Amino acid sequence: MHKLNDIQKIYFIGIGGIGMSALARYFKSRGAAVSGYDKTVTPLTKELEQQGIAIHYEERVDLIPKDVDAVVYTPAIPSNHAELVYYREHQYTVVKRSDVLQWITEGSFNICVGGTHGKTTVTSMIAHLLRHSGYGCNAFLGGIAANYNTNFWSSERNVVVVEADEYDRSFLKLVPDIAVVTAIDPDHLDIYGTPEEVENAFVQFAGKVKPGGCLVTKKGLSRESELNASHNYRYAYHQSDADVTTIGLKVENGSYTFDVQGPTWVIKDITLHMGGLHNIENAVAAITVAKHLGIDDDKIRAAVADFKGVRRRFEYALKNAQHVVIDDYAHHPEELRALISGVRSIFNKQSLTLVFQPHLFSRTNDLADGFAESLDMADQIILLPIYPARELPMPGVTSDMLLQRMKAKHKMILEKQDMLNWIKENKPSLVVMAGAGDIDALVQPVKAILEQ
Repeated sequence: MHKLNDIQKIYFIGIGGIGMSALARYFKSRGAAVSGYDKTVTPLTKELEQQGIAIHYEERVDLIPKDVDAVVYTPAIPSNHAELVYYREHQYTVVKRSDVLQWITEGSFNICVGGTHGKTTVTSMIAHLLRHSGYGCNAFLGGIAANYNTNFWSSERNVVVVEADEYDRSFLKLVPDIAVVTAIDPDHLDIYGTPEEVENAFVQFAGKVKPGGCLVTKKGLSRESELNASHNYRYAYHQSDADVTTIGLKVENGSYTFDVQGPTWVIKDITLHMGGLHNIENAVAAITVAKHLGIDDDKIRAAVADFKGVRRRFEYALKNAQHVVIDDYAHHPEELRALISGVRSIFNKQSLTLVFQPHLFSRTNDLADGFAESLDMADQIILLPIYPARELPMPGVTSDMLLQRMKAKHKMILEKQDMLNWIKENKPSLVVMAGAGDIDALVQPVKAILEQ
């Protein structure tokens, strides 16, 4: 089953995942009958149900459709999942999400954004630039774009903007016309084993750019000399020897204004309303792609000014004279470092309370020293227990392991309810909530406490 047009009925195991839900929306937009399973009800699964997609939340073979053309599963689903086992044993077409993305992009002009962090924001920015400017694209995002409140949209133009996920090496199934690489720091060592293997995969990804294609990479990446295509651009937030960089940065009312200078061009007075210095750099990457595609400067300027960000990427949950609450998906030491630095660039006089939920035992174990260093940048740190996601516990790997490595004076580990009680008692003025687990469900309760 490779012909997309032959898929009239499709079933998703793990439909509530951010990448899976984008594919579900894609097939729904093409008129296919879409259904799926997920283990928990979330705002995203509720939205899918409102769009006419049938979802059940119990792992039961008697609830699954038997008449389907294809079954798609996410790597987060265990191999002994009853529904997955049934479909495999009965010789259905069972594929990973990455296989379906490969089918979709086989006949399109593809802009693929990879990187161990930053890729969701850059993908969303590029897709927004192309949509807002009228250029047009089909978008598969790893987050919810705040401008459109979705992670997928379609267009008549045969251009696909897609987040290229390095987990499980799935991004190697894509063939980019334009590729972006934002970072190649060690991550997913449960899959790759060593940092060198992570780097090797990104060198392979860069090598998949089509002849005559374009590669946009962050300046100073390791193995930079091996990251090449017909057209190369190295970008940076503020670095005079980069091909594309910023000049004249000003911070006004929590927004940034700057010029972007390319090899033979300058766009003046770009305004970005999304916080975080790392997001200026992300904008530079997106602008580089837009310029390569020939989009007009005025349209780029207008699109960036209109960009409202991505849910859970430096997202203001509360912002008034007394309290600020920022929600962010940061779950890697470098992401935490960028997040805290970005918050400091705007709120440099306030004490910063960081609530962090570590994500995965393996990642916490592999990157413990880096986590401790980044967490120490906050004034008050509250650690929640580790969110296991797809993993079983590892002996000795706990949030306390991070706490013992940290040098900060004000640090503690609290259960979720105890954290909310602490917020209620102490009423901190600046709270940053970070993590990729279910910490997002605590953002509204924290906001409600501080609004009272």
